[in-house]
This record gives sequence, C-alpha cells and structure tokens, in this order.
Amino acid sequence: MVEGIIRGERASLAAALNLLDDRRATARKEAAGLLCRLQAEASTTEAGRLIGITGPPGAGKSSLSAALIKVWRQRGLRIGVLAVDPSSPISGGALLGDRLRMKTAGSDDNVFVRSLACRGDFGGLSAEAWPMAQVMLAGFDITLVETVGVGQREIDVSGMCDTTCYVAQPGSGDSIQFLKAGILEVPQVLVVNKEDMGDVARRTLSELSGALRRDALDGDWHVPVLAASATRGTGIEALADALEAHHQYLLARGELQDRRQNSQAGWIIKRLREEFGSHGLERLGGEQSLRAQLFAKPESLYQQYDDLRQRLLADWTPTNTA
Repeated sequence: MVEGIIRGERASLAAALNLLDDRRATARKEAAGLLCRLQAEASTTEAGRLIGITGPPGAGKSSLSAALIKVWRQRGLRIGVLAVDPSSPISGGALLGDRLRMKTAGSDDNVFVRSLACRGDFGGLSAEAWPMAQVMLAGFDITLVETVGVGQREIDVSGMCDTTCYVAQPGSGDSIQFLKAGILEVPQVLVVNKEDMGDVARRTLSELSGALRRDALDGDWHVPVLAASATRGTGIEALADALEAHHQYLLARGELQDRRQNSQAGWIIKRLREEFGSHGLERLGGEQSLRAQLFAKPESLYQQYDDLRQRLLADWTPTNTA
C-alpha cells in the first residue's frame, strides 16, 4: 500500500484514508503500522506543501479552493484535498459531499478529493485529519485542507498546516469580530474573496490591511492581505504565489521540519488522549513529558505512537478510563 501511496494511486490512497478513518481498535493498530512504514519509506518532513483554507461560512472557501486547484494544475502540480464537513448527529459522517463543492476536480486524475467529518471537535478538525494529511503529503505536491468554517475555537488547522490562508467575506462584519477574537492571528496569508462586490470588498480589504499592519507578524513574515474573486478568476495567481512564498520562507529559515514535527507530536497526544483519556497521558508521564519524549526522536514519531499505545493497552482495563 505504501508504494501505491507514494505513486499517487487512487485505490491505495482511498484504502489508506479509509483505514485511518476507522476508529476500531484493530484498525488503529494497523493504521499505526502503516504510518510507521510510510515515515520510513517516504519522508514527509519537508515534502510537498500542506496548506489550510479557513474562514467564516459563506466566504467562498470551496470556490476559492477550486480556483486555486485550477492554477496549481496549470503549473503541473498534483493536488490532494481534505474537505472537512459538518458531522451528521446520527451517523457521525460528513453531511456535505466533497464533490458537491469541488466539481471541477472530479475528472482530473491528478486531483484527489476526500471529505472528512469534523465530528464536533472543538478545534474544527477531527483527530483523523492529521494522519490523513501525512498520507497525502507522500503522494501529492500540495495537500489542501479546507475547513467547514471558523469560530473562536476552530483553529486547529493553523497547528496542522505549514501555511494557513484566511478567507474573508466582504461586508459581513465577521472579519473585525474575528480580529477581536484573535482568530486573525492564525493565518500567514489573508484574502478578501468576492472582490467583484466593488466598494464593499475594497472597504473590507482596507479595514483588514489597517488592522493587521501593526500586529500580523509571524516571526519576520509579514502577512499579505490580498483581494480575489473565485467566480471571475481574478487574484488567484497572486494568491497561489503568496502561499508558495510562505513555503519558501519556511524552507529558507529551516522551520518547516520543526513545524511538521510539532504538528505530528500534537496529533499523537490528541489521539492517545482520545483513546485512553487524561489518565492514560498521566500514566505516560503527563503531556509535557510526553511531548519532550516525542521530540527526542522525531525520526520515529509514529513508531513511538505505536509503542506508547501498546504500553497502555498492556495493562489497561475499562475501569482505568477517564
């Protein structure tokens, strides 16, 4: 399966993502083994680009994502997409269909789209999103994670992705409210979609540019504030260039590998807490100690996850859960 993932074979990718989405104990054991083999055979510490698209509902994130995919394909890049959807309260599955939102990608063999339910996670992403992104990084030039929407706590996408793009909607008033809530401290690129709305879009662009001019710094990176129209196809090339510029910035400063290792360590801790509760983390020495242990051997993070999981399972009983 690993060889098929690296080659970008759709059947192998689909099988791997289905396995990672399976929460049964037997599937988790097999998934841990798959991730270990993938890390050993296809290093994803600096491979590809992992980009997050977030913003309020109705901002046009899916349309903008589809426009970006078109530009990237014109540049000869292969694209994997994780489209995070609301969860059904009954089945826990995704309510919206990925191909309902990105019809332009359906006929292109070099674009792979997978929908994923957020499952009510407060951070906006379920635990499955992390390993799924790692699988896609092994097989695609760009992995795009599009969230269902953003609220004051739905910012996990920024901790998961190399570069996060916030999509603002003109005239909604949400942009300034999110700025006050600290949400706009998250992105490395900010774009006002629907610039074809004219004065309303220009006013939103001006407000955000002024507000971010003082505070929107990520190290020495100055957050660009752009305007685009997904429907007209304007500003998309500039947006793609800005996303690439931040990727090159991370590479030049040697920060990309650390950023991804921190993301993977966060996923391991989240997954262990989900399966074994806070008591399980305490049995491993607590979150701070566990994070230090994971960073001591970053080349074998998924093997460590498997080992830690097996340690807890060896002496675990149902009464231990917390």
